[in-house]
Amino acid sequence: MRNWWVNPQYAASEAGAVFGSIERVFLLAGEGIANDQLSCVLRVGVGDKRYYVKRYSGNGKTMRRRWFGLRRWLGPPRVRAEWRNLLAFRAWGIPTATLVAYGIERRFGGFVRGALVTEEIPDTMDLAYLAHSDDPRLGDHAWLTQVSQQVASLTRTLHDARFVHNDLKWRNLLVDGGASPTVYLIDCPTGNYYRGAVLEYRIVKDLACLDKLAKKKTVAQSALELLP
Repeated sequence: MRNWWVNPQYAASEAGAVFGSIERVFLLAGEGIANDQLSCVLRVGVGDKRYYVKRYSGNGKTMRRRWFGLRRWLGPPRVRAEWRNLLAFRAWGIPTATLVAYGIERRFGGFVRGALVTEEIPDTMDLAYLAHSDDPRLGDHAWLTQVSQQVASLTRTLHDARFVHNDLKWRNLLVDGGASPTVYLIDCPTGNYYRGAVLEYRIVKDLACLDKLAKKKTVAQSALELLP
């Protein structure tokens, strides 16, 4: 059984044809961006735009996380969580990548493969890259204030919805090159909803992810502003 969805905004475009089915997506060649036991990411050019294609062929990086094979039938596919979370971000007003297409293939009820395609957000870099390259913008108080306030706002939005990113690292926060920068939240396959003490614990871990790099730079306030 195959379930594949194409964003209606792209359905009649060249991108809609290129990403029109899961079979086409798994036959695509492109620039390799990342690869592991679970998934691979390609960057593919279509017309004058670029797209990120993330293809999953597993549902857990280790035998334990795959529940020794049972997760293929019983566990929620990681790719489904990723597209669900991106759609939630957009519904909450959090800037994120635009989903172009996504879906999964199952056989006898078990997960076989899945993929999602997002349009590249132009003129952006992740905060981790800016930090490691000592970008001069990190020393600009006005720029830094705008960025840190947006990070604080989007994180509060997640946590107010009882949602935790679970990988809220600087590499998953993009910022564009505008004079008034916009921060985008991306790449969230492990984010989930929690309650009670578990939610509180997970929130602390989200903040710790942000602070891990912030405390090494002059931008420590970006994490401190997130505290209640």
